[in-house]
Amino acid sequence: MRVIDALRPLRPAFVSVTRTGGKPREATIELVARIRGLGLEGAAHITAIEATRDDISGVVDLLAARGIENMVALRGDRPADPAFRAPADGFRYAADLIRFVRERARGRLCLVGAGHPEGHPECRDLDLSVEHLRTKVEAGLDAVITQLFYDNADYFAFAERARRAGIGVPLIAGIMPITSVPQIERITQLSGNAIPADLRAALERVRDDDEGCLEVGVEYATRQCAELLRAGVPGIHFYTLNKSPATRAIFEHLRKQGLVD
Repeated sequence: MRVIDALRPLRPAFVSVTRTGGKPREATIELVARIRGLGLEGAAHITAIEATRDDISGVVDLLAARGIENMVALRGDRPADPAFRAPADGFRYAADLIRFVRERARGRLCLVGAGHPEGHPECRDLDLSVEHLRTKVEAGLDAVITQLFYDNADYFAFAERARRAGIGVPLIAGIMPITSVPQIERITQLSGNAIPADLRAALERVRDDDEGCLEVGVEYATRQCAELLRAGVPGIHFYTLNKSPATRAIFEHLRKQGLVD
């Protein structure tokens, strides 16, 4: 909540809350309800890889009871346990979840899904990845937030593929400011996202310098965001990882350039 308080002056269009650490889905929903009580719009991340249809029905009902109108609907990462088996009446793909929630909520929810400019970790075929996205949009998505990326060319090419495929919903650019070299190396290793050579070289010079890394991350993300905004992206979603300094610094740099209010 301290992070929320620090970011409130930036007047974000919405704040999304992920489900982490094995916490129950209800914890995410209750936190979004608290955020909405502060006058900010909120969206609850709901994953379904291990959920039954009754589980998700309960989630939809709880969202309605708390007055929450936005869900980020994700399949979720497969558990590392090789013995894991999804419930027989569960959701194999995100599109299955989206279709079920759209029907269950009867239009009460704005549904946001994930897009992958560099391809999904389980599908590196970029054209096929966009076809999967089109299936999710047809199932009921209202908007898409992209996975993190560090080369804007990847986003622009993704957006072009999506438009050619007939996807007309907003494609919001997901930006993750780098604040720790080991952290971003772990994240990109898991997600399969690339770090451009110039950025990697700059990060290597500040590997053991936290302040220097923050400076490099803010400067790079500011340039990314400025180019995206000038190109007319429908929005930028900052992956804050529950921290505020980098996002606040980027926002101030963009404000000085007249790109945000």
